[in-house]
Amino acid sequence: MRVVRLREPGGPEQLALEEAVRPRPGPVEALVRVHAAAITRGELEWPVDRLPAIPSYELSGVVEEVGPGVAGVAVGDEVFALTPFDRDGVAADYTALSAELLVARPRALGHAESAAIPLPALTAWQGLFDHGQLGAGERVLIHGAAGGVGGFAVQLARGRGAHVIGTASAATLGLVSELGAHEAVDAATRFEDAVEPVDVVFDTAGGERLRRSLAVLRTGGRLVSVAEEPPAGGVYFIVEPNRDQLRSLARLADLGELRPATVEVFPLTSAREAFARSLEPGRPPGKVVLAVV
Repeated sequence: MRVVRLREPGGPEQLALEEAVRPRPGPVEALVRVHAAAITRGELEWPVDRLPAIPSYELSGVVEEVGPGVAGVAVGDEVFALTPFDRDGVAADYTALSAELLVARPRALGHAESAAIPLPALTAWQGLFDHGQLGAGERVLIHGAAGGVGGFAVQLARGRGAHVIGTASAATLGLVSELGAHEAVDAATRFEDAVEPVDVVFDTAGGERLRRSLAVLRTGGRLVSVAEEPPAGGVYFIVEPNRDQLRSLARLADLGELRPATVEVFPLTSAREAFARSLEPGRPPGKVVLAVV
């Protein structure tokens, strides 16, 4: 089978397309025929302490085989997943992974769009609801609201009944409004002068926006960031796979209540070009996806 590997620390130029033996699923594992594998900007920096490594941690595909002890997943199921970051990724024809990670993919979407959901949407869900404890009727400020995580956060917060305010570049404010934000604020301005106090700040951008966010946070409010460590009292976290949450996200996508990210698709044989594209400054919002089948 074909597999993409990062051989040395560095950028896309260190990627190689190789041949490997098809894995076999172990106990409670499933073998998935990968149809699409999504790319996250900067992810080639993650596995530098365990090279060579296979990149890409989001997949959509079809179950090819199941190992002993697997329940709830069967051969032929169309599934998607976020895989753990401490093991090889899924930029390959096949991958064997814990069946507990697999969820029926959204039927309303194709494999490429499905693969682009797990990491950013789970990050948004966990930031808003697990760490931010956002509830209906509360006010939330989302920094980077036109980005991959931010765009899902706007939709999820609006769906939960919150008043949503998003900061983004002037060129993407229209998108932020389309996604459901009640207020869209140019990130180049002093948002703290334009925004009334909020219950939750969810930051995906870092930098000065994060540091200035305390000025708009109500007493008892929650400051959550996935970009960098926030000021004292805030929470920084790294997304984790969660089957129940991913199942909820798939249901929302099938109901038309969760708009998928725009995807740019490259074949697996063009992995170097795909990863380089994901790193281009000023690239339009969306996700780069490897089409494997």
